[in-house]
Amino acid sequence: MRRVLYALLTGGALLTATACGTAPNSPGTAPAAPPSTPAAGAACEALAQVYDKNMGSYAKALTALAADPKTIAQAQQSLAAFATAVQGATETSADTQLQAAGKQAAKQMHDKSTDAKFFATIKTTEDVTEAIGPTLSEWLSPVQRHCS
Repeated sequence: MRRVLYALLTGGALLTATACGTAPNSPGTAPAAPPSTPAAGAACEALAQVYDKNMGSYAKALTALAADPKTIAQAQQSLAAFATAVQGATETSADTQLQAAGKQAAKQMHDKSTDAKFFATIKTTEDVTEAIGPTLSEWLSPVQRHCS
């Protein structure tokens, strides 16, 4: 499962975008290293499940937003739910550094979920690809360091 999280955090966003028809195929990703601490293992697996559960709805909401700016609330709610789930997956970890990283990642995502200017920039499939690829990876980078 850690391998899945690593793949998702490093390149899986683009693979999900491909499934949504918003990005070209991306190359495979390298296998993951074990979590930075044994205590991080369960939280990293929980994060992988959070990603699996929330990525599709976030990508779908952004794709809808690119087609119709009136769907901004749906996109904002999707990102906020994703952020809440990231926080929940890490807050009970025995690894206090992973707890802090989860809180930091969730805060970044929550802050963006209320940023209408961020969502106003999403007008094309390329914008969607950026938002679910490099941008999301940047927001999740604090937890990625502990789960890769």
